[in-house]
Amino acid sequence: MPKTSSAVLRIARYTLMDDVRQKSFIVMCVLSVMAILLVRGCYSGNVVMNGRMLDSQSVIHAMSRVMFHLIALGSMFLSALLTMRVLKRDRDEGMQACILSKPITRRQYVAGKVLGLWALSALFMFALHGLVFIVASVSAGALLPQYLAASLVCFLNLLFVVVACLLLSLVMPDVMAFLSVTGSALVSFVADGIFTLSRSSMGQALMPSASPQSGLGGWTVFYWLWPQISGTERLGSSLIAWQGFPGFLSVYPLINILAYVVVLGALLFRRFNREDIV
Repeated sequence: MPKTSSAVLRIARYTLMDDVRQKSFIVMCVLSVMAILLVRGCYSGNVVMNGRMLDSQSVIHAMSRVMFHLIALGSMFLSALLTMRVLKRDRDEGMQACILSKPITRRQYVAGKVLGLWALSALFMFALHGLVFIVASVSAGALLPQYLAASLVCFLNLLFVVVACLLLSLVMPDVMAFLSVTGSALVSFVADGIFTLSRSSMGQALMPSASPQSGLGGWTVFYWLWPQISGTERLGSSLIAWQGFPGFLSVYPLINILAYVVVLGALLFRRFNREDIV
């Protein structure tokens, strides 16, 4: 294995093992598992919608999608929570100076941190989604492999959260970096809801100026350029419902988030190269 890859993997493994021992991570894991096990009875419950009793398969798919979104959101929250103090903690404890005094470059150090935090967040989310997959498959009496595929789609959102939070933690207080990343995710979901409403028949009746025929306004440009966190999660949810891929618009959120990861990653490497290591 090349020395560069070996150094990055060693730092990633150290980061992962160090964060696993954090009390916040342990508490979050225990509470998440308990919550999933407590709601498993809902998969066999009776649900009435518009005066019609839903069949068991519809209930299972609906509950699976709800749990999918809750786990994805909780994983992004935990990822930002673990990431916001990583660089500051290493600097205060002298770990940065110790690591960088060895034949390890700053790029390798940052890449190892990103990889370790991303791997931990992805494993946490995939494990919880896997638990829901088992509960839903047992309740439905058949395997639901699309659920695990939907979880893989959301891995890109976690990478965005890690890179963005690391970058912001270098230029602002840790808490502000955390609030900024979670705020960007909240804005993405609100903007996605407004955009979806504006394209519906009811939304066009309420907001005639928001119709697709009105052209590209400032709001539309903002929506397409803002990080498509909600769109990526919606794409994963469509896999659970087996809705297929309607076209380019379904893949665009992945391209959008990947572009943000590349740009923010480049800024992160450049900003950390100017940091004073003491």
